[in-house]
Amino acid sequence: MQNIKKLSFSAVICALAVVAVLAVHFPIFPAVSFLEYDPGDIAVLFAGLLLGPWWGLGITLVVSLVQGITVSAASGVYGILMHIISTGTLVLVSALAARLFKGRLNAELSVLCGVLAAAAVMVGANLLITPLFMGVTMDDVLGIMLPFILPFNLIKLGVNGALACVVYRAFRAPVARLL
Repeated sequence: MQNIKKLSFSAVICALAVVAVLAVHFPIFPAVSFLEYDPGDIAVLFAGLLLGPWWGLGITLVVSLVQGITVSAASGVYGILMHIISTGTLVLVSALAARLFKGRLNAELSVLCGVLAAAAVMVGANLLITPLFMGVTMDDVLGIMLPFILPFNLIKLGVNGALACVVYRAFRAPVARLL
């Protein structure tokens, strides 16, 4: 029964994440409009902190695929892959770190680790994958890395991480009782 509850909760989280992306998405920097903010990771990160890293990664995979073939279909396989890498790193590192940190700020410290890890991983992912997707050189990507790509990732991951911590603090106990 426990796994059925977790699976049902995960399905609800997946739906909430996709609807959040559908409802809110906009470029942070108009000069690089393909880098869009969306709040979908808030629900995914909340679930990862609550259920654990592997549930969080599973939810990430489902949300990335559904979003990639519906809401964000224009970015195709590239968008799906980048979403899996970014959100997967955020959720895995945050949820694993949450098992290490104890105390009052464990969620916040864990999410900070996840945000920094995901931002660092996305530097490499953008250097390797963006040239293939956009048909540009790695030097072109390096040219927009510091002014746009790195700040975009820190802003998106940081805002979503902070909001996920607020949601986690508010809903952890009541949701955990249901699961």
